[in-house]
Amino acid sequence: MTIFEVEEDLRREQVAIKKFVDIFGGSFQKLDQFDIDYKVFDKENNLIAYAEVKGRIRTINKAYPLPIAVRKIMKLSEKRLNPVLIWACEDGIIYAKLNELVGQIKFSGRTPRAKSTNDMEIMAYYEKQKCLKYVRF
Repeated sequence: MTIFEVEEDLRREQVAIKKFVDIFGGSFQKLDQFDIDYKVFDKENNLIAYAEVKGRIRTINKAYPLPIAVRKIMKLSEKRLNPVLIWACEDGIIYAKLNELVGQIKFSGRTPRAKSTNDMEIMAYYEKQKCLKYVRF
């Protein structure tokens, strides 16, 4: 399997998760590259959530609809404990609990790259809704 994440993607992801846990003074732990992205802990180091961070190379205002692969949603939902989706935009983050989101499912994705098996797949798209919160950098 080819991994397409580059250093800039990982940096963007790290900035986003740090911004998210700074909201409540928590911490995080990166998980395996084939798992979802992070475990999230509160101030007392209790596990309180799992989070998947998706890069969105747009500003918050132009980020919608918010995309994510359904396979990622499935992995995240299997964790059960407060699954959170975070989109890392150019000027901040957008986030919500997975169980509060309502979206549209369709076969879609990005222009396929050589050796990629996941560029075109079943995707979920989320329009603006009350459960989505944002924090600017």
